[in-house]
Amino acid sequence: MKHLPRVLVVEDESAIAELIAVNLRHNGFEPVLAEDGAAAQRELDAVLPDVVLLDWMLPGQSGLQLARKWRADPRTKPVPILMLTARGDEPDKVAGLDAGADDYITKPFSPQELLARIRAVLRRRAPEQVADGVVLGGLELDAGTRRASWHGEPLKLGPAEFKLLHYLMKHAERVHSRAQLLDKLWGDHVCIEERTVDVHVKRLREALGAASPMLETVRGVGYRLTAQGELLK
Repeated sequence: MKHLPRVLVVEDESAIAELIAVNLRHNGFEPVLAEDGAAAQRELDAVLPDVVLLDWMLPGQSGLQLARKWRADPRTKPVPILMLTARGDEPDKVAGLDAGADDYITKPFSPQELLARIRAVLRRRAPEQVADGVVLGGLELDAGTRRASWHGEPLKLGPAEFKLLHYLMKHAERVHSRAQLLDKLWGDHVCIEERTVDVHVKRLREALGAASPMLETVRGVGYRLTAQGELLK
């Protein structure tokens, strides 16, 4: 029997949750509904979904609190999170991404946009097709085993940060604009703001720790991964 991508919908407004569920079922997904954080946690403990649609405003724990909690748990950390919210201001979007969301969609949204964004995060979660190893200075990355290390010490990277590091290592010393990174890593299928790149670069820098000087910001242009930065550590 064909596996249908499992989508955990954490939404306390039943009408919105049912509408999302109907569209998901009609488009080849298996929706699972949870009305609050406690119900969502029970579903996660039972079976890990392929993606979580997480409402910002929930009774009890907020979506931001849940996103931070699940990102801190090694078991749930790899699961993509798409934040659903009526908050459309940039500071709120950045807060959602900083909390660990992979993408952000503002209510009201069309079913087509929601489905496109779900497919996009699932594509980004898919394992790299080329099981190659890349070395840059003290950084080592193996796309096949999805492991990265700095002078032999493992690095803890989320799916988006791993893919970003893999791309930058394969194209080291080049300067990449935000638009180029969006196109290469997210594709042109959905509209994602360039600010998303900044957030993932910030998270990658934090994960790199002592290797972070290798990831340079080229003012007014974009980002570059360089072995020269290792000399600054």
